[in-house]
Amino acid sequence: MNIAVKPTPLAGTIRAIDSKSDAHRLLICAGLAAEGTAVALTDLSQDLEATVFCLKAMGCAVNTLPGGGFNVSAPGNFSNLNPVLDCGESGSTLRFLLPVAAALFDGFTVTGRGRLPERPLGPIKEAMAQNGCNFEGEGLPLRVSGRLRHGKFYLPGNVSSQFVSGLLFALPLLEGDSEIILTSPLESGGYTDMTVSALFRFGVNCEQNEKGYFVPGGQKYISPGKVTAEGDWSNAAFWLAAGALGGQVTCTGLNPDSLQRDKRMAEILEQMGANVSRQGGAVNVCGGKLRGLDADVADIPDLVPVLAAVMAAAEGKSRILNAGRLRLKESDRLTAVTKMLTALGGDVREEEDSLIINGKERLTGGTTEGFGDHRIVMAAAAVACVCRDKVVINGAEAVEKSYPLFFRDYNRLGGKADVI
Repeated sequence: MNIAVKPTPLAGTIRAIDSKSDAHRLLICAGLAAEGTAVALTDLSQDLEATVFCLKAMGCAVNTLPGGGFNVSAPGNFSNLNPVLDCGESGSTLRFLLPVAAALFDGFTVTGRGRLPERPLGPIKEAMAQNGCNFEGEGLPLRVSGRLRHGKFYLPGNVSSQFVSGLLFALPLLEGDSEIILTSPLESGGYTDMTVSALFRFGVNCEQNEKGYFVPGGQKYISPGKVTAEGDWSNAAFWLAAGALGGQVTCTGLNPDSLQRDKRMAEILEQMGANVSRQGGAVNVCGGKLRGLDADVADIPDLVPVLAAVMAAAEGKSRILNAGRLRLKESDRLTAVTKMLTALGGDVREEEDSLIINGKERLTGGTTEGFGDHRIVMAAAAVACVCRDKVVINGAEAVEKSYPLFFRDYNRLGGKADVI
């Protein structure tokens, strides 16, 4: 699907969709609790559907709720299955459920498509292999045999926090106590904080310490009855950016006390000169005289595409720093962002783990690829607000990974995006 976007400012009020990060965690916890849990969700995406599919393959009961979402519960016995877990293109699904399935089954297979088979699994495989698991295959499909045993799990903290979260879900199910020992400082720690919070809601405890985490074994997931996913600061960032790029957008349904680190988007836009106001769960952003700045994104990597889009239209030089892990996402996001903004008239230089952006008052517009990456497509749509000519985005269907109705909502805010 190719989309043509005519330059126009966005204005109005939009509700933040459900947080994909929070929803993954709540669905998995619900699938490990014997009693049913109503997981309220109004917004589904391909990634969340992958987690639901895998939970069903594991034997969990998953039934659709009339108001949106699912009632989820664990089966009476996991061990009689030898499931195939199709994770689609969802890195969260794969990395969360790989250790969980190893704690529950004597054998299973994980598969995926798109860029997922290329994304790194080495550190988590090595940690699991040292604690009872055997692997057949370097990438996907990956056959796993041997139950996960309690013990010490050594992981680098600078590759993916999802490895840590996957173990935090799995280790409470084991008979004995375990330790996660981080061999380098943890990046994107806000995501592991979200995991710990989800576990706590289901009666599961772990302790963070100077080495990593201590996880008592022999715990049971206990359903709280009903849970609701938070609003998503990551996807709300595109609407906040559109407000900063000459529009006036209010995004509602956001928890100001959220553990989601991407809530920093509002703060960064304010530092750049946008007019930002907050009231409860609503954030309003309207355009101001934007100035470039330096942003360390080690803990907010998902914001890079949309931050770069705003920086491309800000006065002066901006630098996005500590972004090397973005080369291992749905696309090589440093290269994809550079090519996308350059194609639209931006001035971007790519370095090994950073981007250098010289802002312009307006970009020219033109045609860009979506690079099979939902965040690149949405960033291109945001920056179209400050282009002279229309922006054509090839492969815009990538938004279905996280935000299938993005272009519907874009047009509801006065945008002019049409399929061509």
